[in-house]
Amino acid sequence: MPALMIQGTGSNVGKSMLVAGLCRAALRRGLSVAPFKPQNMSNNAAVTVDGGEIGRAQALQALACGLEPATDMNPVLLKPESEVGAQVIVQGKRLATVRARDYAALKPQLMASVLDSFARLRSTYDLVIVEGAGSPAEVNLRPGDIANMGFARAAGVPVVLAGDIDRGGVIAQIIGTQAVIDVGDAAMVAGFLINKFRGDPRLFDDGYQLIADRTGWRGFGVCPWFPQAHLLPAEDALDLPRRSAGRGFRVVCLALSRIANFDDLDPLAQEPGVDLTMVGPGKPIPGDADLVIIPGTKSTRGDLAYLRAQGWDVDLAAHVRRGGHVLGICGGYQMLGHMVRDAAGIEGAAGETPGLGLLNVTTDMTSDKRLTRVTAVHAATGAAMAGYEIHIGRTEGPDRTRPFAHMERVPEGALSADGRIMGSYLHGMFAEDGFRRAFLAGFGVQSGAQSYGAVVQQTLDALADHLEAHLDVPGLLALAR
Repeated sequence: MPALMIQGTGSNVGKSMLVAGLCRAALRRGLSVAPFKPQNMSNNAAVTVDGGEIGRAQALQALACGLEPATDMNPVLLKPESEVGAQVIVQGKRLATVRARDYAALKPQLMASVLDSFARLRSTYDLVIVEGAGSPAEVNLRPGDIANMGFARAAGVPVVLAGDIDRGGVIAQIIGTQAVIDVGDAAMVAGFLINKFRGDPRLFDDGYQLIADRTGWRGFGVCPWFPQAHLLPAEDALDLPRRSAGRGFRVVCLALSRIANFDDLDPLAQEPGVDLTMVGPGKPIPGDADLVIIPGTKSTRGDLAYLRAQGWDVDLAAHVRRGGHVLGICGGYQMLGHMVRDAAGIEGAAGETPGLGLLNVTTDMTSDKRLTRVTAVHAATGAAMAGYEIHIGRTEGPDRTRPFAHMERVPEGALSADGRIMGSYLHGMFAEDGFRRAFLAGFGVQSGAQSYGAVVQQTLDALADHLEAHLDVPGLLALAR
C-alpha cells in the first residue's frame, strides 16, 4: 500500500507538524491513514491501547488520523536518561539502557522490528505517512541507519525533504543535503518543501527555483509559519512557552533537565485565568507563585540533584512557608518524599537520594514499569479524571492515607495534612475538562468554556487547511501512490 516519508534538513524543522497536517488532510479525503516514525528520541511519551509507549508526537499524529495510538506507529523510542545513555523502547516495551556509543551496534538488530511494524501498518491502512528523525545529512550515522534513508531504502518509500527557512540558510540546507548523501540515498528523494516562512512567500521565488535547478528535485511548495502551532502538544521541551498569555492565578513549572511528559501542562497554558511560567536553569521560583508544579522526569534522582543545584529546594521551602501549593506529577511526586531509593541501579548508579521532605512518603525504584491508561476520581472535588501512568517505582508512607485520587476505589497519590502539597502518578489529568475546572475552582479560578480536546481537533483541521492552501498536497499524496 502507498507510503510517503517526510525527512528534514535538521531537527525541529517541523516534520511532526507536517506529518500531522498531511494525515488530517488524507483523512478528510476519505483515506484510512496511519503515522509512522521508525525511531524517535523523546522523553515525552504516550501510553498506547496495547499497553506500550510511543513518542507523544506520534500520538498526536494518530489523533489527526482518527486513530488510537499503537506501538507500531513508533517501534523504536529512545528516552535519554543521562548525557551519554538512553533507555531503548522497542515496540512499546523496554529493551535495555545503552550508552550512545553502544547504540550503533544495536541498530541493525532493530531494523527487523521497524520493518515488522511498518508492514503491519502498510497492510492495514490505505496510506502510511512516515516521519524521519534528525537529518539524512548526518552521514556519520548512516551505517545501520533505521531512522532516515536506511529505512526509506529498506522499505522502498519515497522521500520529501523539508527545510526550515526560519532558522536561515535553507538553500544550503537542501542543496547541501544532496551534496553529502550518497547517490542511492539521493535517488529516494522525490522532492522538497520549505517550511516556517514568515512574510510574503513570493519573496523566495528565486531561491525556490535555485533549489529546484541545483538539485533536480520537484518543489512541493513554501509553507508559511503556522500561528496556531502552540495550541498543539509540544514534542520538545524547548518548545514550551516560558510564559503563557494568561493573567491571574500563577502556576510555575520547573524545567527539569530530564523533564518528561510535559504536555501535562498544555491545557493549563490555554486557560485564560492562568498565568503559566516555565522556570529554567539559573532562574529563581517567583515569589508570587500560587502553585508550583514539579513535572515528570526520566531520572528522578538525577533531577533531584539538578533541582538542588538551581537552588529550587530553598525556593520551594520559602514558597510553602508563604502558604503556597505544590503539585508533583510522577517523578515530581517521588521527589516530594523523604527518600528515593534505587538499590538495583535501575535509573543510574545504585544508591539513594534524600527527597524534598514535603510529603511523608518514600519511593523505591523497581524493575517493573507501570504503563496503563486509567480513570479516577479526584478525592478533593469528586471530579472524574482520565489519564495514564508511565513510571517505575513504588511510593508508600503515612501521607498515602490522604490520597490525591481514587482509581476504582484504590487510593492514588498523596496529600499533606493541610492539603497544600499534592503528589500523583497520573499524567494527562488536566486534559479532562471537568477535572480541570473543578481543580482550578478550588483556587477560586474560573475555567474557560472551551474544551481542550475540541481546541486540539480544531487546530488539526486548521493545520490541514494551512497545508492545503500553501503546499501541493494532492501532489504529495499522489507521490505516495
